[in-house]
Amino acid sequence: MKNYADKQEFVLSQITNKYFQRRDFSGCDLSGIDLKGIDLSGVNFIGADLRGANLSGCVLTRANLSGANLIEASLRETNLYEASLCEANLINADLTRANLCGSFLWRVKFTGSNLWGASLCDVDLREADLSKAKLIEASLIEANLSFANLAGAKLCGAKLLEANLTQANLTGADLTWANLTKANLNKANLWETKLIYAKFRDTIMPDGTIKQPQIVIY
Repeated sequence: MKNYADKQEFVLSQITNKYFQRRDFSGCDLSGIDLKGIDLSGVNFIGADLRGANLSGCVLTRANLSGANLIEASLRETNLYEASLCEANLINADLTRANLCGSFLWRVKFTGSNLWGASLCDVDLREADLSKAKLIEASLIEANLSFANLAGAKLCGAKLLEANLTQANLTGADLTWANLTKANLNKANLWETKLIYAKFRDTIMPDGTIKQPQIVIY
């Protein structure tokens, strides 16, 4: 491409042209591209370079972004339902209020990412790096976070009902007002974890004991 404008126009034409529509951009350099609000459902972005790309409001349902570089990309309110982002790099990406329900996020890198209010119900986040990520008021119901790194993450008000946090690293994480009903924290690291006003009911604690809510009688 001669310049950024040429690349932008070329890619957009390939995506939107109903007669010559292209669905495979694996390994392509799409860094900085603006695809805001476009329907990209089912598109193949395996290993693509999407650094700093604007994908806000896009429909990426069942898209494949495995191994993609999405450092500092904007995915605000993006629909990633059942998308694959296994081993993708989303360091410092913005996923505010994004829908990631049912997505595959094995070993994904969310270090420092903003997932405020994001929907992550029933997602596969095994061995994911969520250190220092903002997951405030995020929904992680039935999410698999086993062996995930959540050190220093902010999970204030997060919904973690029936979440699997087996052997997860929650060192220094903030779970103030988080709902941990029926969550599994077996062998999880809770060193210096903030659990002020966190909700426990049938919660499996790191030592294997079942924690119930504390009842205070005045």
